[in-house]
Amino acid sequence: MANHLTKIWDADPDAAPKERSTYADDVVGRFRSGRLVKMGGKDVPESLNEWRVTTGDPVVADRIAELMGGASEEWETDKEDNLQILTDASTVTIIIEPDGVDASFKQFVPGAGMTHHCDGFEYLSPDEDKGRPCGCPSLVAERKLAADKMRGPKPSVDVKFRVADAPELGIFRFNSGSWKLVEALAPLFRSLDEYGNASDGDVKGTPVRATLTIENVTFTPQKGPRAGQEVSYNKPVIKVLGAAEIAEPADLAKAA
Repeated sequence: MANHLTKIWDADPDAAPKERSTYADDVVGRFRSGRLVKMGGKDVPESLNEWRVTTGDPVVADRIAELMGGASEEWETDKEDNLQILTDASTVTIIIEPDGVDASFKQFVPGAGMTHHCDGFEYLSPDEDKGRPCGCPSLVAERKLAADKMRGPKPSVDVKFRVADAPELGIFRFNSGSWKLVEALAPLFRSLDEYGNASDGDVKGTPVRATLTIENVTFTPQKGPRAGQEVSYNKPVIKVLGAAEIAEPADLAKAA
């Protein structure tokens, strides 16, 4: 047997099929804890008990479905991640990339993009404003109220990671505006620092193994307008397990 067609790409190299990387360093998908559903002709946010994963790569979609349950299907979006998997898993073991957790406050305005980016006290961007006081309230309750009224930024916690059972797929993102996750940031960053996740000068940080969970919380408040009523909500929880051992690209290619 012989492939007599190999030369057809010599005259048109741009049309030649590209090999898919088995150890992609690009973001290949997103983990989401909610979605929008139509109710009364309007898009209403729905909180999910299991992870929803979106991607534009059918290979990634099929592998996630294989690992976490569910099935790949198309969904309506103007972004590239036009495939979604409503998985059966509320917990996934992940490998957090070096410097893989970024937390700040951001405000987005339709048509204008991001109009506010700060650490709660000083602007982080744009460069001409970086380091200047951002004017955000000092009290957390006031920050929440301003954000709810769209008069101030909301939390933005961005996590970049690989799925531990299939690191060769590439990098996934999870972004959350949960105040509950903000409350857990201090212990989370202490755990990440314990295993050297942060880079230091020319020394790159260490990947960290962790679990990413949608955790349901149910309680009955004793005071306030909902006193005596059962209240239930979901929150994202990240639990660091330790430093991660990452295979070399060649090893991952063999595993794939």
